[in-house]
Parts: sequence; structure tokens; C-alpha cells
Amino acid sequence: MSAHESMEHAEHAEHASGSNKKIALLIAVLALFLAVSETLGKGAQTESISKNVEAANLWAFFQAKSIRRTVVVTAAEQGKLALAAADEAQKPAVQKQVDDWTKTAARYRSEPETGEGTEQLAEKAKHAEHDRDEATAKYHHFELASAAFQIGIVLASATIITGMFALAYVSGILTLAGLFMTGLGLWWPHLLHLH
Repeated sequence: MSAHESMEHAEHAEHASGSNKKIALLIAVLALFLAVSETLGKGAQTESISKNVEAANLWAFFQAKSIRRTVVVTAAEQGKLALAAADEAQKPAVQKQVDDWTKTAARYRSEPETGEGTEQLAEKAKHAEHDRDEATAKYHHFELASAAFQIGIVLASATIITGMFALAYVSGILTLAGLFMTGLGLWWPHLLHLH
């Protein structure tokens, strides 16, 4: 090998080393973005599960209150029938019982001070479902972002092995796609419907 050939070989190795450093930096940045999107995704997934359980519990409480209310309304209706058949001495007691049942039924329907009337429970459950759907939409975006970053890391790694710099460009495009999906997950989770 002549001195000229040695110089060319050294220059080529130096150029490849510089390119590899840039690719390694790209991989490091992709790994950072992947860690962030995975963390955001796990947080959104946990939130989705938590809000789903909350909504289910609220709907179960709603159903229990509805059943209690139905039982009390039925008792009040039966009391009204008994009132018609009661003698004059019993009518005040029966009327008081009917009034108490009617008040209880009204309280089961709406109890703003405790938030445990069926109207309030239904509203809380719907809000929890909305929050669940929001978290689920975020989770889907973060998962797609993570996939883009993972594929980008693989392609950037393949660039070092193969020397095909087109793979690095595709990796860069996937990085932008992953950042776009992460942004959607953070700020506009319902812009695209990914269910």
C-alpha cells in the first residue's frame, strides 16, 4: 500500500468516524424521545384505567341509588293507596310516612350538598368517562410515537452497519413523525381518531 493509498484510507476512515458520531448522536436523541414518549404513554394508560374504574364505581353507585329511589317511590305510591283506605285516626300517620318517602325519593334524585344524588352521580360518571377517553386517546398517540422512535433507532443503527445514509434520513423523518404524534398526544389527543 502506497503512502497515497494510506492517506486516502485514513481520510475515508476519519469521514466514516465523523458520520458515525452523527448517527450515534441521532440514536441518543431518538432514545431520549423514546423514553419521554414511553413515560407519557404509561402515565396516560394508568390514568385511563383509573378513570375507567372511577366511572364504573360511580355508575354502580348511581344504579344502587336508582334502585333505592324506585323502592321508596313504590312505597310512597302504596302509601297513597293505603291513605284512601285508612280511617281518620290513621290518616295523619300514613300521610306523614308518604311525605317522608316522597322527600327521600327527591333526595335520592338530587343531593347537591353531598353530590350523591342520581343526577350528580350521573354527571360525575360522565365526566370520569370523558377523562378516560381523553387519556386513552393520549395513550394511543404516545404508543405510535414510541413505535416511530423505535423504528428510527433501528434504521439509524443499520446506517452505521451498512453505510446507507438514506436510512438515516428515513430515521430523521420518523423522528419528526414521533415528535408530531407526541405533540398530538399532549395537546390535541382527539384531532385524529385512532381507536
